[in-house]
Amino acid sequence: MKDVALFAFNGELMCFVHVLLNALDMKQAGMNPRIVFEGAATKLVPELVKKENPFHQLYVKAKEADLIEGACKACSAKMGVLEAVQAEGLPLLDEMSGHPSVGAYMKRGFEIVTF
Repeated sequence: MKDVALFAFNGELMCFVHVLLNALDMKQAGMNPRIVFEGAATKLVPELVKKENPFHQLYVKAKEADLIEGACKACSAKMGVLEAVQAEGLPLLDEMSGHPSVGAYMKRGFEIVTF
């Protein structure tokens, strides 16, 4: 099974939709995709949780499929969404000075895709 870490840095919702779509597609194709909210994308967490968000159900589908690895702790704090990320129950990733480590994923054999 191919392991792929999708690091989402872009804070634009329309960009992040492609992260969700690709992760779900990869899962269906038998891969092991893992979504990491990084940088400005962390501010999307409280937006995607809202039921009135047009992409809420897509987010829920990815979350229920256990495709979301977590969110950058430092960026969540900097973007002012740390409490929202915690309330959503997403793991805070902070092994590299408060940020997720791309290198750690590479050492575990993950292919890295950035958005």
